[in-house]
Amino acid sequence: MIGHSMLLRRGLLLGTCMTWAWAVGCTARPDRQATPFPATQEVAEWVRTGDVRTFPAADLWKYIDGEAERYLKAGVRSVSTADYRFRDKLDAVVDIYSMDSKSGGEKIMESEPAAGAETVRLGDGGRLFDQSMVFRKGPYLVRITAYESSPATPPALLALARGVELRLKP
Repeated sequence: MIGHSMLLRRGLLLGTCMTWAWAVGCTARPDRQATPFPATQEVAEWVRTGDVRTFPAADLWKYIDGEAERYLKAGVRSVSTADYRFRDKLDAVVDIYSMDSKSGGEKIMESEPAAGAETVRLGDGGRLFDQSMVFRKGPYLVRITAYESSPATPPALLALARGVELRLKP
């Protein structure tokens, strides 16, 4: 009888441990893809310096006054934005526009001059300038703008853009 009692306790303990392990393993955790904005140091030497801010289409004018109408005509749903700093020297802002469809980002990019840009293979198409980077992927248009320019700016912006592109859901 002692052997049976010991076996029963071990079985209960094992069952309890397995249930606990299953519950911990299946608990919803923040997904790495939950935000398209890379975390600090996820892209080498880039630090996110503030919170992500989001503006729905109806409030777009509060963020890009003067340009909002063009984005609304292209089918923007919202824009999310975050500030970054590279090597404590270069400040930049990342804007991610969520569009109704893939064609929205195309419309915006086609309406902007490409003079002085390097075509970059990123997402569905991208352009790299001395002080900014713009690319589109699926229903997203991403614009990264630096507040100053140096020889290190374009490669730094491209690295940050690649980090964002990896996080965008298709």
